[in-house]
Amino acid sequence: MELNQYQIVLVNLDPTIGSEIKKTRPCVIISPNEMNKYLQTIVVAPMTTTSRKYPTRIEVKHDREIGWIVIDQIRTIDKQRIVRILGRLSKPEVKEVKSVMKETFFD
Repeated sequence: MELNQYQIVLVNLDPTIGSEIKKTRPCVIISPNEMNKYLQTIVVAPMTTTSRKYPTRIEVKHDREIGWIVIDQIRTIDKQRIVRILGRLSKPEVKEVKSVMKETFFD
C-alpha cells in the first residue's frame, strides 16, 4: 500500500498510555513521502470528532462529518497499525495543517 503525506488513514492506536488518543480512528499522515516510502514507520496526527477550539486543532469535514486534526497528539506509528486508506485532505486543509504545525513547532 502506497502511503502519501496528507492522506487520511484508519489507524489502530491501541495500546495507549494516559492521555494519548486511543481506539481505531482516522489519522492524517504528516511525514513526507520520502520517509513514507522507505521507512517502516510514519508520522501521523490523529483525528477526533469531540474537541473544542484549540490553537493546535484543525477543523475538517470528512465523510460528511465535522472532525478535528489533533496536532498536539502527533505520533510515530508502525505501518502495521494502518487498517486502510480513507481519503485525502483538501488543498485548503493541507495549507491549514502546514500553518498550524509551523506556528506550533517552529515559531
